[in-house]
Amino acid sequence: MSKNVTSEKVEDIKSVTVASSVLANLLSVTDRRIRDLAQEGIIVRVKKGRYDLAQSIKNYIVHLKANNDIKEVKNDNLDLDTERALHEIVKREKTELQVKVMKGELHYAEDVEKVMTDMLANFRSKILGLAPKLAPMLVSRSNLTEVQDIINNECLLALSELADYDPILFYNEKYIDFELEEDTSGDVVEKNKNKDS
Repeated sequence: MSKNVTSEKVEDIKSVTVASSVLANLLSVTDRRIRDLAQEGIIVRVKKGRYDLAQSIKNYIVHLKANNDIKEVKNDNLDLDTERALHEIVKREKTELQVKVMKGELHYAEDVEKVMTDMLANFRSKILGLAPKLAPMLVSRSNLTEVQDIINNECLLALSELADYDPILFYNEKYIDFELEEDTSGDVVEKNKNKDS
């Protein structure tokens, strides 16, 4: 007996889930490897024995590429000078990021989350407070334009909570006020401006 195969045209595979055996066959790995990759968070398990096809394939490709890049670096047999140069590049990038953070051009994710959570909580509170605030003011008014103006003004006032961006809000105690100066060897060093002299 032959299986019935549907010839439906699939336009989007975002919602397609497959069994581990199908995914193992597509990726040319074993079922056991699929389970291992799922535990590592590379393959996306939707429910027992079912996997998100599209996201799992994307993640697996990224995983393979990352592993290949690591192998290439290991296989290059880098000499000590090259290793030092690569290390200095990483240190420089790290320092550049730290300087951007200190200048307020770059923010830590947890700081952004805290500020935005506070801002949105205040906004939510203002929106939820509109009805109790406006109902007594508007109950006796019959002029539609006047009612709309009052509501509009209160909405703009609530929205102003979201309009006030201040980079200072994103700073926390991790930020240090510092100056850069050269030491006698010509290296740039940090000098803490907050220290008592």
